[in-house]
Amino acid sequence: MDAEGRPSTRSRENTRARLLDAAAEVFGEVGLDAASVEAVCDRAGFTRGAFYSNFASKDELFLALVERSSSEKLDRVADRVRGLDRSAEPDPASLVPEVVGVSLAGMEPRLVSELRAQAIRDERMAAAYLRLQDGIVDRVHRIIEDIRSVYGLRFRIPTREVANLMVDLSDATCERAAIQGLGEPETTELLHARIGVLATALLVD
Repeated sequence: MDAEGRPSTRSRENTRARLLDAAAEVFGEVGLDAASVEAVCDRAGFTRGAFYSNFASKDELFLALVERSSSEKLDRVADRVRGLDRSAEPDPASLVPEVVGVSLAGMEPRLVSELRAQAIRDERMAAAYLRLQDGIVDRVHRIIEDIRSVYGLRFRIPTREVANLMVDLSDATCERAAIQGLGEPETTELLHARIGVLATALLVD
């Protein structure tokens, strides 16, 4: 029974992944509001039936896309933290910004701003967005704690608040980057610099 079920499960996972990949392209080209379920299905090579067997709506698809992007970046950052050289002398201004990758800045800045705007207008999107943000803060907090324990760093405020500030700074930077028309590379570079300044200010000498 299990052996028979596995191909179906793999097929469903592949379909979902292809829809998310297609959505990333379509959303990046035309934005959340202008993107249609049909455009995503056409790009992925699936029918609307395949779409609705995986996602209840375009908004749910978009949230899943952001969650996947954030989770992948969190995993990569966590791997880097586990591989830190405990004998090296840390440079907080360059070390702590490694957590930048866990933020929503990994998405195209304009889409992050659109997601926040949707959350303000729609209660269901707001609840989903807040759950996503809380999950990101939780993982950023654990990563900061890992960095702190490896190097014996001391912060002026609780590390949970450090995580909150970093995620808030990421959101604000994305919003400004969207207004300025910056792309992901420029946004990430700017965010690394701003997180470095924040980390330096919050660390005890």
